[in-house]
This record gives sequence, structure tokens and C-alpha cells, in this order.
Amino acid sequence: MLAQIRSILWRLLSTPYVPHPAFDDFLTAAQKQENAQAEVTVAVLDAPQADRLFGVPLARRGIQPVYLHVHNRSKTALRLQLVRIDPNYYTALEAAAANHFSIAKRLTAFGFLGLIYFLPVLALIPFKLVTAYRANRRMDEFFSSQAFHLRPIPPGGESQGFVFTTLDAGTKIVHVCLNATGDLLDSATGKVEVQDEPGRTTEFTFSVPVRGLSADYLRRDFATLLPPGDVVACDLPQLVGRLCQMPATTTNQKGTHTGDPLNLVVIGEFATILGSFAARWDESETITLTTCWKTLRSFLLGSQYRYSPVSALYSFGRSQDVALQRTRHTINERLHLRLWLTALTFHAKPVWVGQVSRDIGVRFTTKTWNLTTHRVDGDVDEARDYVVEDLLQAERVDAAGYVDGVGACDLAAPRRNLTGDPYFTDGKRAVILLSETRTKPRFVAWS
Repeated sequence: MLAQIRSILWRLLSTPYVPHPAFDDFLTAAQKQENAQAEVTVAVLDAPQADRLFGVPLARRGIQPVYLHVHNRSKTALRLQLVRIDPNYYTALEAAAANHFSIAKRLTAFGFLGLIYFLPVLALIPFKLVTAYRANRRMDEFFSSQAFHLRPIPPGGESQGFVFTTLDAGTKIVHVCLNATGDLLDSATGKVEVQDEPGRTTEFTFSVPVRGLSADYLRRDFATLLPPGDVVACDLPQLVGRLCQMPATTTNQKGTHTGDPLNLVVIGEFATILGSFAARWDESETITLTTCWKTLRSFLLGSQYRYSPVSALYSFGRSQDVALQRTRHTINERLHLRLWLTALTFHAKPVWVGQVSRDIGVRFTTKTWNLTTHRVDGDVDEARDYVVEDLLQAERVDAAGYVDGVGACDLAAPRRNLTGDPYFTDGKRAVILLSETRTKPRFVAWS
């Protein structure tokens, strides 16, 4: 009891900083990849883990530590390219400074009445300032000691530590790029030894799930979503024929009205889809009071909300199985991508049919409960082809082509979606066979 009282008094009178350097529970979810040149281990800390290890709430500052361990198996020194992991990464001291203790900020947060309330203890301010200064110094030292330092890793050598990246929820893509430096400095002789294969690059791509996001797809069990007897394995001619027979558009929940065209087909395992899109697209949260409030706040302030819930559209008698989005300047400027798992497979990989469109603003409507809806760009083919080009740039396309879909309509005689927005199209569906790893496409046909 006495020890607890002392602990409480110490916290009130001082500014304690208590990291936990021995904490390593995050390593249980670490991923490892290797080749002849290197072995790389990656782990991404969620908010509670980062708070526990570093002693401050990094996630509140938009910072996410990524743990790296690199073992150099090559005959030349290797150097990590941090900008490939995150071009906006934080240095160790920058991440620490963002979390420094500030007595002034703490007091002013209570306002004028708070300052009057704390007036009797203002005499303790000098002591608090001194302990805060010391705590911040310890924080700087701890962050620096935990960081992955940029220096050549010699042959047979190892390097480990944390890279302080910008915060991502759901799935985080970590690109690890190791460059051969081409030379080594012999510490004993002070001579530079030139190595073979200078400039060679070794790359690994990790797709890491991060706890904390209530993604919409978590409500689906894809393993049991379709009865096994309904699944049909297709060769290429069969696949093309069946895709042309797929529903042309989304519908409302009752299936009585048609909506946006189903203009996209993606072939690949669900993990491959997340890995292919996650570097550029964000997952969508489920609709709750909290996420509705975040969406409303972003709408009123004109700010971003990367994981905003996506409204339900229907196909095959159910709402989308997974929704992804790519935000731009504000919540009103996004690309929406919805996918439904079908009963088809191609080369033993599941086939997903989808709908993609581009939000370009907000407008009034009597067709929704809140009397507003996003205004959709009528050129839906542009949004479809954007996905193709985006995945090509990410080097995750094995092959791509087009099949018949909703049928053509032009700008002079457009069709309309469920909220009345007009759209025009060449009537085709883009079909994308995803690659599990980065690759050059074998075949791409443009409509």
C-alpha cells in the first residue's frame, strides 16, 4: 500500500518516462522472407504494442514503428533504402520529439479555470520542468537505441531495429529494398575492398495485417461463403463465357432497381488482393456510431478519413464482400471499389466481380435518408481503367484483358445508378489476373 502511494505521488510530482525495452510480443506475428542474398524479418506494431514498448502513445501522433531484422547472406555489403518503406518516415529523434512531454501544453489544455485550480501546486512547476527535461532526454536516447540505423551491412552481418513510419491500419505493405554498396572498408587495415556486383538490388514485399481496424470484410467467412458444390473450375474459354453472363449491374437490396455497372473482375486469393491493393488503397470500416461520426466530421471539415465506411450495393443477393477506397484531398473525392466472390475459379484461384467508380463531390438527393450523396463521375470506364493502370504500376498484374459486361451507352443517352447519377460506358469489364509477387505482366490487352 505504501509503495502504491509513493508511486502515485511520484507521478503527480514528476514526469516519468517508462519504456519497456524487453517487450517483444510483437515478434510472434513477425514475417520472414529470404533468398540467396538476404534474410529479412518484419513485424508491424499495433497501437497498444507501440505504447507498451516505447512508453508513449505513438499512434496518437500518426507514427507506426516497423521492426526490421536483416541478415546479409551476399558477398558484398548491403544498405537499406528507407524511402522505399515510407518516403515520409520519421527519424528516431523526430519521432521522439513528437512525443516529448510539455508541461505548458498540459496546463493550457485545462483552460483558464484549470490554471486557477492548479494554482496551489504551481510551486512544483520547476520540479516538473526538470523531470520533463530529463524524461525527454531519456526518450531521445531510447528511440535512438531502438532505431534501424542506416549503414552498410557487411557480408554475413546482421542489423536490426525500428523504422518509424506513418500510421496505417488494416493491412500494411512493407517494401524492403537492399542495395549492394559495391565496397567494404576493412576496419583493421583501413583499406577499401571492391566487391562484385555493385548496384545490385534485392527486394522483398511484406503484406502485414495490423490489429485495430474493424474492416467490413471481417464479417465474411470466404471459406464457407459458397457451398463447395457450387464452385466451378474454368479454363480460359469457359471463364470468358461465364463472365459475360454475370450480372450486368449492382442492385438495391430487394433487387428491384439496377445501379452501377459491374465493370471489373479480379482473379486471385483474398490475401493477394489485399497485398496488391494495400500499398495504394485503404480498407473500409464497418458502419457503427463511431465510424458514422468520423465520416460526418470529415464531411463537415472537408478532411480525409481513409477508412470511411462504404455504402452497400448488392449482387448475388448480398452486399459487397469487401470494399476498398483510394482517398484524395477530402472524403468527398475518392475511388470506391466493391468486390463480390463468385462461384468461379481460374487456375485454382477464386474469381471476384466488382464495381469501381470515382466520387467527385456531394449533391442533394431524396433517395437517401440523409438527403445527400456523393456525385459520381459519369465516365465509369476511366475509373475501371485507373485500377488496371494502378495495379500495372504496382507490378501486381500477371495478365489483363476485357470481356463484355453491361453493354455500351454514350454521353448523349446515359444510364443512371441507384441515386440518379448518369453514367456512360463502352460496356466492357476489365479482367485482371493478379500476381502473388511483383512481376512484369505476361499479357495486357486494352479494349
